[in-house]
Amino acid sequence: MTLPDMTLPAMPRLFRSLILAGSLALLSALPGSATQPRASAPAAQPDRAGFQAFLNRLWPDAQKQGITRQTFDLAFRGVTPDGSIVALTRKQSEFVRPIWSYIDSAISASRMERGRAAAEQYAGTLAALERKYGVDRRVVLGVWGMETNFGSFTGDKDVIRSLATLAFKRYRDDFFRDELLVALRILQDGHVERSAMRGSWAGAMGQTQFMPSSFMKYAVDGNGDGARDIWGTIPDALASTANYLASFGWESGVPWGVEVRLPERFNLAGAMGMHDFGKWSEAGLTRIGGGALPRKGQAMLYLPAGIRGPALLVTENYRVIKKYNSSDAYALGVAHLGDRLLGGAAFQAGWPRNEKRLTMDEVKHVQRKLVAMGLPVGKVDGRIGEISRDSVRKAQAKLGLPADGYPDHALLARLKKAP
Repeated sequence: MTLPDMTLPAMPRLFRSLILAGSLALLSALPGSATQPRASAPAAQPDRAGFQAFLNRLWPDAQKQGITRQTFDLAFRGVTPDGSIVALTRKQSEFVRPIWSYIDSAISASRMERGRAAAEQYAGTLAALERKYGVDRRVVLGVWGMETNFGSFTGDKDVIRSLATLAFKRYRDDFFRDELLVALRILQDGHVERSAMRGSWAGAMGQTQFMPSSFMKYAVDGNGDGARDIWGTIPDALASTANYLASFGWESGVPWGVEVRLPERFNLAGAMGMHDFGKWSEAGLTRIGGGALPRKGQAMLYLPAGIRGPALLVTENYRVIKKYNSSDAYALGVAHLGDRLLGGAAFQAGWPRNEKRLTMDEVKHVQRKLVAMGLPVGKVDGRIGEISRDSVRKAQAKLGLPADGYPDHALLARLKKAP
């Protein structure tokens, strides 16, 4: 699961372009993934004395939150900083892949085979969760598949050690320190044995990779045995995921999105914002594969690879998926995987696989130029999120380029000429 309100480039899943806390199975399946450290970047050596001082400072705060000394000592017995994790935090910006690579990996033959078996085995559970929480079973299934490949790899890191290492190094300020304290509370309350508390290098745990704080807020008992076991009880993990998505406002009966065909000479510059599906129909957009557009909900036009790739109308439910992980690649992977597993069609439009993409530095240059034009980008980080995408579209319209929100070499060239 994604780390709340953080923007990283592709990580334990390669999302937020692989974001911090998950998609471990997908990441390990990709060539050159962050799970394969380079010989030229050895792991940092642990600072044992400094780490012990960190634990000494942590204890009073843990004690204030009701953690006993026995639990604290059990949690940190034999724990030292993990140098390999420190190395990973320095490498994430190197792993930025085109969105179609994520989609290809999401629906790989092996993942589809395993996912179909899981969908059949847990069909009753998924249907019951859909009735209870109103969340489309396809999306719950998609999250499970993207996070851990349906439980085949839930992470092999000691969660306490991972969180303690990141907290000790003050990676992302106090975020991991806070998560570490919550992890101690999970142990204190007896939700999981110390030895079973394993997960991603960023501390995400279980079948669908919850951070400790998300576990405490959203984990539920899915099978009625009185426990919230996201590690070994699949109904609990799936129910917790459905509860998480419902808590962020999933609207029942509304799809995450649909692939559409744009009419000729469609005015992309005038197609910003959320609108009723009926308005999009009036504008000439038609559903690929036939049939009417949905009647319920609003959607915005999203061109994940620009005008030369698929055109999608995505709803607020798509944004809810991004609450799990803020990467568009991740959200689209979850949505498409879930659809395909339950009989949905592949994207009909092709991807611009042979076009040269902008490098991260070139995207940063585009973002700086947009800022100079008075257009917001959020953060100049070489990644295009919704804020940057809207500003790209405005710049493209102003420069007479197709306003598809996808930064390419044509836009870069025009911006370089701008004062």
